[in-house]
Amino acid sequence: MISPRTPSGVLELLPPEQVAFQRMLDAIRSGYERFGFLPIETPVFERSDVLLTKTGGETERQVYFVQSTGALEKSRAQDGDEGLPDLALRFDLTVPLARYVAEHEHQLTFPFRRYQMQRVYRGERPQRGRFREFYQCDVDIIGSGELSVRHDAEAPAIINAIFTDLAIGTFTIQINNRRLLRGFYEDLGITDGDVQAAVLREVDKLDKRGADYLRTTLTGEDFGLAESVVERILSFVQTRSTGHEDALARLAEVEAGSTGSSALAEGVTELREVLALVRALGVPESNYCLNFSIARGLDYYTGTVYETTLDEHPELGSICSGGRYDDLAGQYTRSRLPGVGISIGLSRLFWQLREAGLIDASAGESTVQVLVPQVDPELLDDQLALASQLRHGGINTEAVLDGGKLGKQLRYADRAGIRFVALLGAQEVADGTVTLKDLRRQDQFTVPREEVVSALRVELAQPLV
Repeated sequence: MISPRTPSGVLELLPPEQVAFQRMLDAIRSGYERFGFLPIETPVFERSDVLLTKTGGETERQVYFVQSTGALEKSRAQDGDEGLPDLALRFDLTVPLARYVAEHEHQLTFPFRRYQMQRVYRGERPQRGRFREFYQCDVDIIGSGELSVRHDAEAPAIINAIFTDLAIGTFTIQINNRRLLRGFYEDLGITDGDVQAAVLREVDKLDKRGADYLRTTLTGEDFGLAESVVERILSFVQTRSTGHEDALARLAEVEAGSTGSSALAEGVTELREVLALVRALGVPESNYCLNFSIARGLDYYTGTVYETTLDEHPELGSICSGGRYDDLAGQYTRSRLPGVGISIGLSRLFWQLREAGLIDASAGESTVQVLVPQVDPELLDDQLALASQLRHGGINTEAVLDGGKLGKQLRYADRAGIRFVALLGAQEVADGTVTLKDLRRQDQFTVPREEVVSALRVELAQPLV
C-alpha cells in the first residue's frame, strides 16, 4: 500500500482554510475589476524557446520542463538526443504576458489593462513559506509606443483598495524610482551598471544586517568606496517620508544635492507627478511613503517601483511589489510596449498571514449557508422542496438525504461551519412556516415559508459581533 503524502513545496489546504484562501482570491479579483482591468489566462506551459528567452542560469535551473512519455521515447528513437523538451511550465506571469501581448498586439485595445491570477511553478528548494507551485495575482497596464507616468499612480491606489478590503492590518506602500537611483549613484561617480547593481544588492541587506555591515562592505576591498561616499549612500537609502508634504521636501533635498544628473532629474519629476496623483486617487497619506532603498529587479524595472509591507509585521517583508518597465516584449516584437504593474504572491502571503496569526481558519466558515436536515423521513419531499426554494433565492444550501438523529445532523452543521439550519417538521408544514436555527448566535426563530429567503438574507447580511 502506498502511503498518501503531499509533495513538498505546495500549499494544500483543508476546506476551512481553502474557503479563507478563496475569499482573499475573490477580494483581489474584485479589486482589480473595480479599477477597470480585464481578465486573461495563459496556458500553464509555454514553448521553451519563448519562456527561456531572457532567463539567466539560475532561473533556467528552476524551470520545470514538460514532455509526454510518448514524445520523449519518439525523440530518443529518432536521434538519441534528449535535448530540451519543447514545452516548459511558466515560472511567472510576466513572460507569458509578454508573449500574449506580442502575439495578439493587433487585436488588443491599448492601453491594455489586464489582470491574471493563476498558478506558476519554480523548481526551488522547498522551505517554509517558499513554494514550487503557487498563485500569482498580477495586474498590468501596457501601452503601445508610450505610456504616461500617470498610470504609475494607479498601482498604489489598487494596492490600497485591496489590502483595505482584506483587513489584515495597517500597511505602507513604499515608492521609489529607478531613474532617480541611477542618477544618484552617477552623481557619486558610480557609473558602471554592474557596480551599481552590486551596491544595490548590498543596500538591499540594510534592514537585515544593519548600517555597520553596509559601511564595512562598501568601504572594503571588494568595492573600495570612500567613507564620505558610503555615508552619503547610507543617509540616502535610510530616507523614509512621513507624509505627502514631507515626501515632496525629501525630493527637493535630493534634487538640490545633485550635480546635474539628467536621470535623477527625470526620476524626481516622475515621482512628484506620481505622488500628486496617488493623493488625488484618495490613498491616505499614512498608507504610502518614499523609500529610497527600494530597487526591485535591476534588469527589469526602469522607473517607478513599489513594495508593500505590513506595519505591525515587518518581518514578513514585501507582500506586494511591482513597478514600471520600458519595453515588455522587445524580444518578441519590433513594437515598443512599455508598462507598469504589480504582483501579489497569494500563496506565500496567505501562508505568512496564517503563521503570523492574522488569519484564523481553524474554526472556518463554510460556503454553505444553510443546512436543511431530515427532521422526518416522511417529509423528505417537502424538505427537498425547501432546499430548492432557498437555492433559487440565492442561498447556498445543503440538504441531508440520509437522515439520522437530529442532534447528529446539527453537530455536523456546526463542525462543517454552516451557520443556519432550516427545520421543517410536521408542525412547520402544517403551519406553513420554517424554523431557522442560528448556530453562531445559539438562538432560533420561526418565519412564514414565503418569507424564509428574505429573512435569511437579512440575517446573513448582519455581521457577527
